[in-house]
Amino acid sequence: MNLKSFKLGLFTGVFALVAFSANAQQQQQKQAEHSNANVRMGQKALLDGDFKNAESYLTKALPQEGKDPDVLYMLGYSQFQNGDYKKSAETFGKVVALNGKNANALYFKAKATNNLATQSTNKTSVANKEQLLKVAIEDYSKAIAITPTDSKFYQNRAIANRDLGILIGTAGTPNYNKAMATDAYNNAIKDYEKVLSFDASKKDIQTEIKKAKVYRDNLK
Repeated sequence: MNLKSFKLGLFTGVFALVAFSANAQQQQQKQAEHSNANVRMGQKALLDGDFKNAESYLTKALPQEGKDPDVLYMLGYSQFQNGDYKKSAETFGKVVALNGKNANALYFKAKATNNLATQSTNKTSVANKEQLLKVAIEDYSKAIAITPTDSKFYQNRAIANRDLGILIGTAGTPNYNKAMATDAYNNAIKDYEKVLSFDASKKDIQTEIKKAKVYRDNLK
């Protein structure tokens, strides 16, 4: 089953599903159903916004469908929406391993990794959090290399660099590094400015640039 049209309709936003038009739904119904019942049920649950059941069904479809990047993509997205960022990053990593040119999979892998690094419940070491943020930045950069016209890739890479600057630019922490923190903030500013080159009217991005400059200039 070709799920590309499903993915493109479903995953244009970061945190919410995009509603399907009646025409898109009719086209979806015309497509041949997947032979795996768990995949069919998982896809239906996704369309209904029921991410917990979607993850359950799609997990059951493995390992039989473990080499299908479309099934893994849906599973990774379900895990992301359920807040299981570690599993989501791992699953999107499998999608990327199967298709290294999937910019959206790289994006969600990076987003999940970034969220994992900044999650308040994540009790891992500061060094591990730093490494997670660097991995996220690298994955955003790979996505940008594939699709350089998607502004959300730049915006989220800016967020990851800002988070890195905060992490390593806090005096008294074991990994404090003023020079690296300065570079991280400067990189964040560059990416925010790139977002403005797509749409100069974005007031929130203008505010983020000002905040990043304040953080950078106040480094001890």
